[in-house]
Amino acid sequence: MTKRKSNKSDETNPSGGLGDFSSAIAQICDEKGISKEKVIETIEAALAAAYKKDYGKKGQNIRAAFDEKTGDTHFFLVKEVVDETLREFITEEELAKRKEEADHARNATPAHNDVATSGKHSVAGGEKKIREAEEASEAVSSAADEEKLPRYNPERDLTVAEAKKIKKGSKVGDVIEIPLETKKDYGRVAAQTAKQVIIQRIREAERDAMYDEYKDKEGQVVSGIVQRIEGRNVFIDLGKSIGVLFPSEQVERESYRIGQRLKIYIQKVEAGSKGPGITLSRVHPLMIQKLFELEVPEIFAGTVEIKAIAREAGERTKIAVASTEEGIDPIGSCVGQKGTRVQTVIDELSGEKIDIISWNDDIARFIAAALSPAKVLKVDIKETQKEASVSVPEDQLSLAIGKKGQNVRLAAKLTGWKIDILGVKIGGQPAANAALLAGEAAEAKEGAEIANEADAAKIKAEETKPEEAGEPVKKKKKTVKKKEKNEEK
Repeated sequence: MTKRKSNKSDETNPSGGLGDFSSAIAQICDEKGISKEKVIETIEAALAAAYKKDYGKKGQNIRAAFDEKTGDTHFFLVKEVVDETLREFITEEELAKRKEEADHARNATPAHNDVATSGKHSVAGGEKKIREAEEASEAVSSAADEEKLPRYNPERDLTVAEAKKIKKGSKVGDVIEIPLETKKDYGRVAAQTAKQVIIQRIREAERDAMYDEYKDKEGQVVSGIVQRIEGRNVFIDLGKSIGVLFPSEQVERESYRIGQRLKIYIQKVEAGSKGPGITLSRVHPLMIQKLFELEVPEIFAGTVEIKAIAREAGERTKIAVASTEEGIDPIGSCVGQKGTRVQTVIDELSGEKIDIISWNDDIARFIAAALSPAKVLKVDIKETQKEASVSVPEDQLSLAIGKKGQNVRLAAKLTGWKIDILGVKIGGQPAANAALLAGEAAEAKEGAEIANEADAAKIKAEETKPEEAGEPVKKKKKTVKKKEKNEEK
């Protein structure tokens, strides 16, 4: 009775009913984040399941076509055109005979009595033969099942002759849809079936949409809030889904608290039965690159490139940058005015130190720059073995190696070369190193000249001072001579 009243109200005000239905579809699309076509497809599957439950037969393939504008639904029986190469045609007599043979084989029991009374050895041999026979029969039956074609079903299959009666020119492999009578009254079981289909399909569509969304974000840095902490695993709310930060992907000296907002790198997204499995990371080297892309417009635009990254999470990172356009300073772009850009990245990484060096195609110069802040005197490279021997002043040796070898280890990761550090005394440098030290030698020469000029001015001032005071210069010379005589004695 209730359904008839609703049908009458729909007839009197069809636009209102369709409007409510369309708004319900739009609401589902907004809440679940799935497309409108997917919702319509889910509704059609639910209507087809309900129709089959009340008016269909077992084995039938029924398709429903829902018209969103008018609200009407049309049903079709889908059948495939087959022949002897695609289906096994069996008569009812052959089918009954096969059933009798199967029942007889199931009820038959092997005779073991004679074998059991002939001693232990004979019993074992008999059992072995029986087991081998059973295995052979199973292998034959499995091979027969693999080779056997699907059985012809008149509810979902059509022969070529039957198909041509419905549609001229039909051939094997065609799919023919036969219109069915439209029904509007469904029972409680059919309605429950349709409801279950809608719920299941909507969940699957929501899960697929969520997986596609985060799969596209794989390899990017996103913001999240720490939702809960279970053991050492940290679960982070990403908005529509939850990702997990495993202990191996956490920075050792970092501590996390519930409600904390932080940036994380989406390392891997996998499909799961309860939603996408999202693995997050705070130690991945590419996280540095993505953070710089967010802070440095030149990197995001492509005018400055990050060529290489070497990172020890929580301690130190070295990045090599290069410019693709003339007139742009890559290091200055990354550092920013008064270091604001790089400081933002450092703060996000809880104070991790970042060294920014200039990329160079000359591997010797690149290795020398990678060992900064240590000053390099000479770099000897072996191209075939990808090894480099680097000479540094003795007082710079500990700086070049770094704390627990960190500096040279990061330089080796950054360049991809094996680096050996050698401490050398500057005074004993050979002539070959003079070219490499040209800049430093020039600075030292300028400093020496300045010092000589200052000493000369000081001496001149001391010589002129006695004259200004009215004291004779000869007296000073005599005192010098007396000191020399005393020293000789």
